[in-house]
Amino acid sequence: MNLAEALDGNAQRRPHAPAVITATDTINHADFRNMACRRAARLAELGVERGDIVGVNLKDNSEHLAALFALARLGAASLPMDWRWTVEEKSRLAEFFSPKIVLSEPDDPFARIEGDWQSVKTDRAWLDAVRKCNPDATELADGDPPLLLALSSGTTGIPKGPLITHDQFFARFMIYFATLGFNERTRYLCATPLYFGGSRGYSMCSVYAGGTALLYPPPYEMPELVSFGTEHGATKMFLVPTLLRRLMDMPARDDGQLLMPELDLLFSTGSILHPEERDALMKNVSPWYLNFYGSTDGGGATALFWDDPPEVAGSVGRPVFGAEIDIAGEDDTSEPFGKIGRIRYKHPGTATGYHNDRDASREAFRDGWYYPGDLGWRDEAGYLYLAGRAKDIIIRGGVNIYPAEIEHVLCQHKAVRDAAVVAWPSREFGEEIAAFVVLRDAAADLDNINGWCRQNLARYKVPRAILPIDDLPKSGVGKVLKNALSERLEPIG
Repeated sequence: MNLAEALDGNAQRRPHAPAVITATDTINHADFRNMACRRAARLAELGVERGDIVGVNLKDNSEHLAALFALARLGAASLPMDWRWTVEEKSRLAEFFSPKIVLSEPDDPFARIEGDWQSVKTDRAWLDAVRKCNPDATELADGDPPLLLALSSGTTGIPKGPLITHDQFFARFMIYFATLGFNERTRYLCATPLYFGGSRGYSMCSVYAGGTALLYPPPYEMPELVSFGTEHGATKMFLVPTLLRRLMDMPARDDGQLLMPELDLLFSTGSILHPEERDALMKNVSPWYLNFYGSTDGGGATALFWDDPPEVAGSVGRPVFGAEIDIAGEDDTSEPFGKIGRIRYKHPGTATGYHNDRDASREAFRDGWYYPGDLGWRDEAGYLYLAGRAKDIIIRGGVNIYPAEIEHVLCQHKAVRDAAVVAWPSREFGEEIAAFVVLRDAAADLDNINGWCRQNLARYKVPRAILPIDDLPKSGVGKVLKNALSERLEPIG
């Protein structure tokens, strides 16, 4: 299949319905189809063919979204490049993935870098050339061509590039349709950069379904985002936990109504909200809150819905549409309920390997399963609980300690807003436990927090030190950067 074919259908059945709305313009489905097709024609004139890699180094606007569908039409793979990166970061990525062309903003210094790729600026000359192109000049690439190198974190300084095809991405759309409720009436408020996997996927799915992508990228003040979403009738919004907390900090409306009453879904991924935060969010912003667990490489895995029982609030939910979840032991056999092991999952949208990285592919993709590197366990009702990253296990005196358990206990203390636990090199025990905490009140008593840990954890799991920090360092999608915390610690003894 070819995902760009949906634009043809949308242009016929919903020509005047909005496909993309930004702060400055509205583009209907008929015009967006022609916008993407003209760019496909221009890229074909520049030599882009099926199977080529093209860097997309564009801001979070309609040009970016049109480029993704244009490349999809040609059967070329998009290589996401965050326009906020430095020239050096973009150069390293381009040298590793070898794109034929990189599309860049006119004022981006990277557009002036000479490499093995052709730099194309989306300037006036580009737009003039695009306008002259016939929107019907190119054919849809058939079969199951590559669609995307969906970058995920790597250990060598270069992100890994799981290659995702049209069929695989459509399988992810099926999860969005069945689990998240995307359809032609959807107005998805994209409030995070299109470079991020979720933002890109949800926006493309909205347009694919005949709905609307509302693009309102950062930076912004939270009241501005709420105002834009309300003005344009946003029905779905994805935010990382950091932004959700800013949303929760907004004052309640004078009339007692929800902050965003039109929303039929507010969802997030990354770290799990604390129960009291989740309750406040559902009371003041939207009662339809969902936590989505998955990965760039594997797609969605589980979802915890607003009406799941309170006793499973610490889980990440049960499998989404089409997904199968398992817990693997050391010998890759399935672990029983309640036992911690390596999470693995599969569904038709899971990637099957990384571009130019056989070793990483063999480690993460085995026998049809994808191993995201997370540890967890399942209860008998099928709910999945995270126990941290496999690489984050603390081995103290030969005993495995799971940071997520300690973090959960810390966050139950009334003085702790957020917490992260990392290994602390120790001559005596090999590794000790260090806990970094974000306090609700800077004057909070750390001895009291330590006593709380002693009440609720086995003695060997109690942190050696509890260290206050203003904010936890986090990635753009809200994951705690534990390496940055570990670098603050000097070895003990």
